[in-house]
Amino acid sequence: MSKQPVYRLALATSAIIRDIHPDDAHFAISLERLGIEPIACVWNDPTIDWSRFDAVLIRTTWDYFKHYTAFKQWLDQLPIPTINNKNLLQWNGDKCYLLELAQQGVDIIPTHITTAQGLNEILAAMAGRELVIKPIVSGGAWHTLRGVVGDAAFEQALTQLPQELDYLVQPFVPEIVTDGEWSVVFFDGQYSHAVIKRAATGDYRVQSDFGGSVEAMEPSASIIASAQQALTATAAIGHADHAYVRVDGVMVDGHFLLMELEMIEPLLFLTDRPDAAERFASNLRTRLDAMSGLVTETNLS
Repeated sequence: MSKQPVYRLALATSAIIRDIHPDDAHFAISLERLGIEPIACVWNDPTIDWSRFDAVLIRTTWDYFKHYTAFKQWLDQLPIPTINNKNLLQWNGDKCYLLELAQQGVDIIPTHITTAQGLNEILAAMAGRELVIKPIVSGGAWHTLRGVVGDAAFEQALTQLPQELDYLVQPFVPEIVTDGEWSVVFFDGQYSHAVIKRAATGDYRVQSDFGGSVEAMEPSASIIASAQQALTATAAIGHADHAYVRVDGVMVDGHFLLMELEMIEPLLFLTDRPDAAERFASNLRTRLDAMSGLVTETNLS
């Protein structure tokens, strides 16, 4: 039986998957058992009255990067708190944060940031190198290229990139293909669980859309510590409150290199971890209780 008081929690989705994602199914049941009514709401549906909810949890807004200006405006105009908080979501949307974290001592894949118009100048100094290029605001390998500078096919693909976007330029890391990409999940700053994502044979993209696979696996203490260091660095920059985070990275020469922090709409790999789903739900009940009492802008903006 649901506990009282009952909270209404909007789970922000998108037109791609309008309802609660199957990976969140047990999480949604766990919320209901704790007196929280989870309601799937497409984030850019103009008919939704967001003031009817106690908070918004961003879950599967998997097209936000294609409508980024509108997404940021939506966040700004929401009349209720978001989980994670709005400042953190805004910061995490632009992968320029990787350079900020590197300045805090976090190991990242070497990264250049450039406009589309500046790509040729950067690439001119990288002849013969195998690179990955992707927008600084992106997801699901959207407008992502891999190739060797100077190769005709790669040069042709570069001309097809949208000119209005800014891009990350990084060396291709073969360990992503040979060893896989780690995703390490934290709730309220505490390590929860992890998976290894692997690309399909002949590909380098680990997303399921491209045939990638996922395997639950316990990371080493050093991987967890490296992921935790990234969260500590994020706090040092001014974003200390993380209700949920997925830390993605790859092991290279014994070092965990951060690829990205997923603090907006990460798949959390809860299907096979009902304990994690229940823990996340319990944490949210605590947050909603705090919001209904003394709400502080710092933690629950």
